[in-house]
Amino acid sequence: MTEGKKGKRNLRTGLKTGHYKRGGRPASLLRRAGRRRALQRQEGSRARVARNSLPFYPELAMAIKRIYLDYNATTPVEPSVLEAMLPYFSGDFGNASSIHTFGQRARAAVETAREQVAALLNARPQEIVFTSGGTESDNHAIFGVFASAAPAVTSSAAIPHIITSPIEHEAVLNTCQALEKQGAAVSYLPVDRAGLIDPEAVRQAIRPETVLITLMHANNELGTVQPLEEIGRIAAEADVYFHTDAVQSVGKIPVDVKALQLDLLSLSGHKFYAPKGVGALFIKGGTRVRQFLYGGHHQHGFRPGTENVPGIVGLGKAAELARLSLQSDAARIAALRDRLEQGLLARVPDAQANAVSAPRTPNTSNITFPGIEGEALIIALDLKGLACSTGAACSSGAVEPSHVLTAIGLSAPDARATIRFSLGRHTTESEIDAALEIVPAAVVQLRQLSPTYRREVSA
Repeated sequence: MTEGKKGKRNLRTGLKTGHYKRGGRPASLLRRAGRRRALQRQEGSRARVARNSLPFYPELAMAIKRIYLDYNATTPVEPSVLEAMLPYFSGDFGNASSIHTFGQRARAAVETAREQVAALLNARPQEIVFTSGGTESDNHAIFGVFASAAPAVTSSAAIPHIITSPIEHEAVLNTCQALEKQGAAVSYLPVDRAGLIDPEAVRQAIRPETVLITLMHANNELGTVQPLEEIGRIAAEADVYFHTDAVQSVGKIPVDVKALQLDLLSLSGHKFYAPKGVGALFIKGGTRVRQFLYGGHHQHGFRPGTENVPGIVGLGKAAELARLSLQSDAARIAALRDRLEQGLLARVPDAQANAVSAPRTPNTSNITFPGIEGEALIIALDLKGLACSTGAACSSGAVEPSHVLTAIGLSAPDARATIRFSLGRHTTESEIDAALEIVPAAVVQLRQLSPTYRREVSA
């Protein structure tokens, strides 16, 4: 067995640059497997045999009605979205760059989808560039603006400056860290206990050499919605480009790029019932962004590569559905989220909901259950048929506590004891009722095994 190594941590942002490993496998995965085995033993041999048999005996899966409360990680493809996509896998399979009939049918479908995405954002179709998802869109926006602006700034001997926050998705944070290594200066604005950024702090952070402000619209773990309209005004007054990662807000709450005074916006289809592997970047007309990839002349040469026609069609259809059902979905899901959140706080002693004082996306609840390990609770709930998460799916397996939760002031033990529930279009009242029975029972079970929690309660 090789010696374990600890990944380095950025002291300013709290982000890791590596993982603990043991014998070539992440130690977190080994710990998770151990926790699952222990909980399976507690559930009894029947549960263990049934679970281990599921891949070979699918009928046993019907013994547990599974509940999915992890919609911030990904969403199922809506049936009507899949139906819209299917023809472009076979009959209308043409390359959208071809000039013959097959290609022109594909091109027409791509341009219709561009119009549908633009309508959801109150943008112009020519301002929408299709990408592979949120991560590519974030990278393209940040690297693209920096590369375009850096020569002008460096000619005056100033260091190009970017403003962001410590609670951004790693697609933004790691991109900013990469630019720091290339000589950029990056300011990480603090957030309050609810994860909110003070717009005045943005104003004060702007320098003559500031080239970009990049702040997420809605946080993926807390659901906190930032005051982008006010920040957008500040950016416009200072003539600084403004980008937002709207992956967790598009399709959940209204997003109007004109009202928010945005220059760039990133979105990802699989967060609002489109397939994985497709997203978009809004680039306001006149925004100077250097292209990120090089190849053919697709999308006016800005984003080369043969268009993923079925995925783009699915993204367009999902955008159309979101635009039509946004208000009704939000009202219904918010009522279910509040019922779940209030019910858990009432049933689980010492539980605490995070960011409730801030505007939030209607589907997200982030709750700390002191005395438990979040991963152990996730496994226990999964064994009982309920899926949720400890935070961003992209950070699953990370050894350290969530950088979002520590940034809002939670201690490392509390951050590790925190669970994210995210509801969606297909969440039902009966599923919330079941969750209100399953979660408290699982917390009690784990707290009984925790000597730390027993000591805290006795003290």
